[in-house]
Amino acid sequence: MSRATIILAEDNPPIAEQMCHLLAEEFDVLAVVGHGEALVKAVLRLHPDVVVTDISMPGMDGMQAARELISERPALAVVFVTVHDDPALVRKALDIGRGYVLKASAGEELVDAVQSVLNGGRFVSASLRSIGSNR
Repeated sequence: MSRATIILAEDNPPIAEQMCHLLAEEFDVLAVVGHGEALVKAVLRLHPDVVVTDISMPGMDGMQAARELISERPALAVVFVTVHDDPALVRKALDIGRGYVLKASAGEELVDAVQSVLNGGRFVSASLRSIGSNR
């Protein structure tokens, strides 16, 4: 069975490297990009199964990029990985994507989040579940 494919968008190189290594244990990481415009181009060129993206990035942010991508590929699974734990932002992100992982929890939760959205489910970091359960 082939492994699911991912494109990762993260503007902090050391964090991007850590997340890439974590994801590469279970999935094929096709590309790592540092901003939203590059994410859109990479997804349209490489057709991954899942996008894992930071929200706050220079230029086009992760949510704007995800909206654009989902308008092109409605079935695309998107997991946001961010430091932001604001309930309004969590809700807004879950209106776009299917996963929301806090960076502080990514080591324990990111692989599970990707697997969950690949299986058609949703995933919200444990510390935010009371917010995400309303979706």
